[in-house]
Amino acid sequence: MPTDAIDALSPLDGRYARKLGAVRVIFSEAGLIRERTRVECAWLLALAQGPARKALSKLPGGAREWLKSIAAEPSSVDAVAIKAIEARTNHDVKAVEYWIREQLRERGASDAHLEWVHFGCTSEDINNLAYALLLQRARAHIILPQLRHVIAALDTMAQKYAAVAMLARTHGQAATPTTVGKELANVAARIERQLKIFERVAILGKMNGAVGNFNAHVIALPDVNWTDVSAAFVVSLDLECNSHTTQIEPHDWIAEYCHVLIRINSILMDFARDMWSYIAIGYFRQDAVAGEVGSSTMPHKVNPIDFENAEGNLGVANALLAHFAEKLPVSRWQRDLSDSTVQRNIGVAIGHGTLAYGALMQGLGKIEIDAARLRADLDRAWEVLGEAVQTVMRAHGLPDGYERLKAATRGRPVDRGSLHAFIESLDLPGPEKIRLLALEPATYLGLAAHLARRKT
Repeated sequence: MPTDAIDALSPLDGRYARKLGAVRVIFSEAGLIRERTRVECAWLLALAQGPARKALSKLPGGAREWLKSIAAEPSSVDAVAIKAIEARTNHDVKAVEYWIREQLRERGASDAHLEWVHFGCTSEDINNLAYALLLQRARAHIILPQLRHVIAALDTMAQKYAAVAMLARTHGQAATPTTVGKELANVAARIERQLKIFERVAILGKMNGAVGNFNAHVIALPDVNWTDVSAAFVVSLDLECNSHTTQIEPHDWIAEYCHVLIRINSILMDFARDMWSYIAIGYFRQDAVAGEVGSSTMPHKVNPIDFENAEGNLGVANALLAHFAEKLPVSRWQRDLSDSTVQRNIGVAIGHGTLAYGALMQGLGKIEIDAARLRADLDRAWEVLGEAVQTVMRAHGLPDGYERLKAATRGRPVDRGSLHAFIESLDLPGPEKIRLLALEPATYLGLAAHLARRKT
């Protein structure tokens, strides 16, 4: 581990730094600066093609091409130089404006041309669009691909174990059997549903001035249809335009974005805890990795650390996401700055989620079912067939089926012999008795195997 990583305050930039390169590219200070610069350059180009066409008609070709290159891909932006300007100005967005002015001046832009940089803008016009682009990119290139991999892994395992019987446990007690595959398919289906909602969360932006009314725009160029210009510009960034804002875009969509992630993470936290528990009771075995140590004092141990790591990181992510969703839509009057420092932590939440999704995938890759253990638990749970017997009794009109099975099975040992004796005593048609007598806990599975194969 490099010395700077060892000294990092956050484990995201220290212990886990090598796992979060893609997140860091998007949400680092440099990433935010790049997106701010993209928005500023794209806005200047939009003005040059519309309201300021005449004033910028003689903008040198080199300057215009540079603007286009940054608007398309701001990777060449010199974030270090911009931070140096910020050290003088003590204003992050103004530093971006000054750096762009410098770059355009070097490419032949006149003083008059430079006055159109940041025209009509408040800092939040730039910031809200920059963060929207960051979250748009994170959704498309980090979160959705990772979660689709999780779903695919679960579906693959669900297919593999579709018909492998497993004793269910409701309230922690032996319950109607299911299959390993069906339980995995349940998780995949839940995540997939939330993912569809997540994909539909509209990412909004605004470009409308100091308090959202185009005051400066209209006083400078009263004949321009500024609402249309603004909407067209926001849409050109593949965002949806929010036409009604104060100085800030109110961040309601960020709350929606966070809330869906909270639900997804909660589902995965539930799954991580269940997998931990199944490993604890021996339903799954973990591969022993050569060289790894499970315990500093107990050499035999192979701990379920991937699922524990996932649970912990999902909890941290959700704590942050919940705060974002609660705090960001709240701003005093037309604007206060308390959202600024909060937004800078959005990448931290995404980082912890990314670690968790990776840990889950790693954990799933290390486990195999213990078929003998699963079967042994089923063979000790003949009482779970009480549901089957009493339901058949109901279907054939035998009175008090539930109560009779309750008296025969609740709180007392039930084995094959005692259950068969009860079945033999029933006034059921012969074929029904034969069917019930042939039933075992491991074959009382309903449609579990079919439901596990949800993708076929």
